[in-house]
Amino acid sequence: MNKDTITFALLFSFLIFSCAKNTNPNQSNNDIYTKVDSLMSLMTIKEKIGQTIMYSGDWDVTGPIISSDNMKLIRGGNLGAMLNVYSAKKTKELQKIAVEETRLGIPLLFGYDVIHGFRTIFPINLGHASSWDMEDIKKSARIAAEESSSEGLHWTFAPMLDIGRDPRWGRISEAAGEDVYLMNKIADAYVKGFQGKDLSRHNTILACAKHFVGYGAAQAGRDYHTVNMGEDELRNVYLPPFKAAVDAGAESFMTAFNELNGIPATGNKFIFRDILRDEWGFNGFVVTDYTAINELVPHGFAVDEKHAAELAIKAGIDLDMMSGAYKSYLEELVNDGKIDIDLINDACRRILTAKYKLGLFDDPYRYSDEERENKTIYKPEYLEAARESAAMSSVLLKNDNNALPLSKKETIALIGPLAKDKENIIGNWAAAGDRNGKAISIYQGIKSYLNDANILYAKGCDIETNDKSGFKKAISLAKIADKIVLVMGENYHMSGEAASRTNINIPGVQTELIKALRKEVPNKQIILILMNGRPLDLSEEDTITDAILEIWFPGTSGGYGVADVLFGEYNPSAKLPITFPRSIGQVPIYYNVKNTGRPIPLDNPKEDYKSNYIDSPNTPLYPFGHGLSYTNFDYSDITLSSNKIGIYDTLSVSVNIKNTGNYDGHEIAQLYIHDKVGSITRPVKELKGFKKIHLKKGESKTVRFKITHEDLKFFDGHEFLAEAGVFEITISNSSDFTFKNTFELKMR
Repeated sequence: MNKDTITFALLFSFLIFSCAKNTNPNQSNNDIYTKVDSLMSLMTIKEKIGQTIMYSGDWDVTGPIISSDNMKLIRGGNLGAMLNVYSAKKTKELQKIAVEETRLGIPLLFGYDVIHGFRTIFPINLGHASSWDMEDIKKSARIAAEESSSEGLHWTFAPMLDIGRDPRWGRISEAAGEDVYLMNKIADAYVKGFQGKDLSRHNTILACAKHFVGYGAAQAGRDYHTVNMGEDELRNVYLPPFKAAVDAGAESFMTAFNELNGIPATGNKFIFRDILRDEWGFNGFVVTDYTAINELVPHGFAVDEKHAAELAIKAGIDLDMMSGAYKSYLEELVNDGKIDIDLINDACRRILTAKYKLGLFDDPYRYSDEERENKTIYKPEYLEAARESAAMSSVLLKNDNNALPLSKKETIALIGPLAKDKENIIGNWAAAGDRNGKAISIYQGIKSYLNDANILYAKGCDIETNDKSGFKKAISLAKIADKIVLVMGENYHMSGEAASRTNINIPGVQTELIKALRKEVPNKQIILILMNGRPLDLSEEDTITDAILEIWFPGTSGGYGVADVLFGEYNPSAKLPITFPRSIGQVPIYYNVKNTGRPIPLDNPKEDYKSNYIDSPNTPLYPFGHGLSYTNFDYSDITLSSNKIGIYDTLSVSVNIKNTGNYDGHEIAQLYIHDKVGSITRPVKELKGFKKIHLKKGESKTVRFKITHEDLKFFDGHEFLAEAGVFEITISNSSDFTFKNTFELKMR
């Protein structure tokens, strides 16, 4: 290219960006596509490939640091995105280099794992799902977007939409549990919370639906492991939440680490091109998970990294996170005739489109505002919102003899390794959350309700060690207290990525401490507060405690929110989004299983030659949808508008719910159906609706749901359809019930 040509190209580029700066925020996608195509006409193949490359910054005590190699790539216009870089100051510095020191001035895209909050940390995703409150979940994502965008971030690697049914899998903490319907609603809430209504606003961030697909079904609950399933299970269980994310407008997807039926996700054309793009019409971009292209080699799917790059780009993967395979081999693959240049053009176009949608060509520094950063993070209203979410997400599993709520007049023996903890309470994947300063411990929360004299504290033991030297002090305090409150569970490293467990008991000697306390103070009430990232085997703890409150990892304001529940300031309303087993031997266990040809008779659960265990009931310890309140709710008069509907009809189902207890409270009514006979067998129960209502003591309300044939569809191996036949239906407070009502779907 001669000097005059270069000068003209640069002038043309300047004119394009000048026009972009006058862009209407509500510009149409067609306008954006035109601008993208104009820009791409100026780009070399190296610059186009550069947009498909993502590298990570590092973090030092002084803040984010960028390697010299990455700085060279930025200055060369050969890096499209970065992860693990935040703060308004640093992102602006790097963006300034990308925009002002490169040939075409294309801005960088900054991404980060903003999973359940950024600075202000909300309950872990599995915990927040327990609220069954879509507006609160959406609000938490909106706050996360406000905080992270103020520090220069444009994009989050969330929400995680992997159905999880095996508590051994550590990443079960990052998603919303075992149910398809609930996950669909939560996907919608997170995407809309992160992205807002207008991506061109400076307080929105791109959502990223992950991990596509089947990651939660890893064999033996072992992270990154193999997944094998039929297409009916894939489409009926694991794909729907991702379709919900597409429908909600998610702008990006992330590949899964696992293989699916012999083909690793990052090289899987069927799921990314055939389903995601062609079938669902997804127009956003797809990013790999960390080094996932390289991992096609040890999977045994690619000969080498060059071959891996070829397979990934052909599969429809646009952005290479950290593997370096696209940087090293894409141009060579084009020159060798192995891939068509159009594949690179398509990937580049999708990434540039996202940058235009975010308004980065209009103002590349709009997200990196130190003044806004200082005014935004840890706003008092954000901390208060996190407190409310922690309360809404705390599940009361057990409450014998009204052990809870606590009285402000009682003396409490507060015992356990997590009672004063500020490090673990914000959980795994806690973004830029402060583990030592901002987080409120359970001790602090309880102290806000009690005088110092009414709190007797002892650590008792560690989370994981076998040291019992603290038992003596704990027992001595328990003997003089009115009630014993234990705060126990996992540390945050025990859940999340690469944190699979074969033992899902409470670790260390924590349970032994409970046993010792029960032995020494047999007549005092023991309340167990659980902090953890997965369902645990609580079969032993259930027999030796009076109350169990599952608080998960409740976040920055968790101590205050949990205390609100403990003292009855907030009446617990949360329901489990996942089943708690009686033992590891039941795993995987979930409510919407299928019958066998030899189901267990209800009147004789131990009958021989039926599908049961000889040493344990089939039933879980705590079922999906379970969660107690300080009050009682009575369900009566389930009524169907008809016992027959056609494909154009709507069935109305109602129930009367009365608060018969002594506290005002929220209740989550759950609608379940059962398709009794199908062309492929159907689950024994399926959640098809839920509503959260508030009832004052003595108050009654009628709750109504509507069902159409669309709600009855399933994938039969060929297509989604509803089949004529009889359906069972009920409205209940959990998945533990027996159907008593039926209706028939007529196709004519």
